Amino acid sequence: MTQLKNVDITKEANIYFDGKVTSRTIFLQDGAKKTLGIMMPGEYTFSTELKEEMDISAGKLEYKLQGGDWETIDGAGVFFVPANETFELKVHTIVDYCCSYLSE
Repeated sequence: MTQLKNVDITKEANIYFDGKVTSRTIFLQDGAKKTLGIMMPGEYTFSTELKEEMDISAGKLEYKLQGGDWETIDGAGVFFVPANETFELKVHTIVDYCCSYLSE
C-alpha cells in the first residue's frame, strides 16, 4: 500500500533518541493505528507492547529480533516483531518506515 486514505493524524511528533528517530501517529477509519517516520543512521533498541509490522520503504538497516540473527533490508522490506519484545536496529542510511500495530 503506497497511499493511506481517510486517516486522522496526531499533530505532535513522536521523537526518540534525541530526534534521530521521529514519527507521526495516524489512525485509519477501521481504528487501526500506524506510525509513519524516518530514522537517521545510528543504533537503536526498541520495545513493543503489541505485535508490530515494520514496513521499510527506503534506506538500509539491519535488525535483530530476540533470539535471532542480524537481518538486512536494503531498499524496501518488511519484518514483524512479536508483542512484548525488544529488538535492535543498526540504521546505515536514512530509513523511511511505516509501523503497523497489530492485534494479532
